[in-house]
This record gives sequence, C-alpha cells and structure tokens, in this order.
Amino acid sequence: MFSTNVRSLAAAVLIAAAAACSGEQKQAAPQGPPPGAQRVDTTKAANVTGRVIFEGTPPENKVIQISDAACARAHENGLRFENVVVKDGGLDNVFVYVKDGLGNYYFDVPTEAVKVDQVGCQYVPHVFGARVGQPIEIANSDDTMHNVHAMPKVNREFNFGQHIKGMKNTEVFTTREVMVPFTCNVHPWMKAYGGFVDHPYFAVTSGGGKFELKNLPAGTYTVEAWHETLPAQTQTVTIAEKETKQITFTFKGASGN
Repeated sequence: MFSTNVRSLAAAVLIAAAAACSGEQKQAAPQGPPPGAQRVDTTKAANVTGRVIFEGTPPENKVIQISDAACARAHENGLRFENVVVKDGGLDNVFVYVKDGLGNYYFDVPTEAVKVDQVGCQYVPHVFGARVGQPIEIANSDDTMHNVHAMPKVNREFNFGQHIKGMKNTEVFTTREVMVPFTCNVHPWMKAYGGFVDHPYFAVTSGGGKFELKNLPAGTYTVEAWHETLPAQTQTVTIAEKETKQITFTFKGASGN
C-alpha cells in the first residue's frame, strides 16, 4: 500500500511539473459583471478614428547582427530593428487605447486566443493588444530554438523555451498592464510589446499610423498613444451618441522638434 501511494504521488508530481514547464495556463473562469455594472448599448455607440503622425526625419533603424544560421537564411538581405516604422508620414506600431473614462461598464472576456508567432526570428506582431484574462497563444514557426521571456511589472513573469518548430504555449495576463516587453534570451534582438486592458477599446496603428476604437458609449475619455521609444501622449475626447470623431496624435523626430 505504501509503495502504491508513493508511486501515485510521484506520478502526480511529474504531471504537475510537466504542466508547469510547458507554460500552459488555463484561462480563469469568468467572474460575471459586478453589481451595478453597465452594458454598452451598441445601437447608440460612437466611434473614435484617427491617425498617429510623425513629423521630422525618423531615425534610421539599426541593422541587426544575426548570429543564428536559420535566422540568417530567412533574411538574405539583412534585418533591421522595428523601433520606428513610418509609412506615408504615419507612425505604425503605436498602441492606442482608452486609458480612463469608462466608469463601471462591463465587458465579457473573449475566449478566442490572441496569437503571437515567431517567424524569421522576429515576433509577429511586434506590438499587440489583448484583454485581461484572454488567452495568448505563443508559437514557434522557425527551424531553430526560441526562448519566450515576458517581463511584466505587475503580472506574472514567465520564461520558457520552445525547442522545435511548431511548439505552442498559452499564457494569460490577469492584471491590466501597458506595456509588457517580450524578448528571446537566445536571440536578444527579438522584441515585442503587449498591452493588456480590461475593455475592448484598443488598437495598434498600421497602414500609415491609422487606428479605430469602435462602439464606445457616449462620454469623455482619456486616450493614450504609446510607442516603444518615444514618450507616450494622451488627449481628452468627448463623444456623443452615434458620433464618429477623428483625433490625431503627433510624434516628432529630430528635425520636427
């Protein structure tokens, strides 16, 4: 009896250790809306659209010194960092979100995972957003080993290896945090940034700095635009029911100061 119990305990410990090493995290059970919480009436909702402009000469992104042969094969013409990406005068990879003003509105947490991949020894996307409690699926699509290291300040830090192509791990961030840096300890040039908020009003600029925040209830909000190398900017916007309002953020380069 004693040996049977010991074997059962050892098996349980091994299973738990394997689960911990895999990086798999189960999504927390939905808590439901708190007393007095409001729901958005989408028939009266408003939209905020806009653009993040870059004035002046953007700094040149540095060339990456690639030390991994598999990574080098994916970038025969070389590879640069993605610190400042300007297209048609607009700044991409800016995380724009409602920072304040939502009061006691409640939003269901999506169960569909936000997907982050490692392709050509780069995180794709470079900047992304997700909801607090939403699963984040992190995959390795490269023929080389990667190490996924998230370095939050308020959430749980994690650091795990993905040794072969096709590996996937799922993580969940349980607390609002803008932004969380990701890196790879094997390939230190690999960087990504994730923004985790408790509402659906966020976007990452693309296509020349464009963004849209849909289905906002009427009200006054603080909207923030975050960039990895430039100081964050905020502005206040007031929207009425069914209104679509355009706003613009302007970041400046060396000759735009």
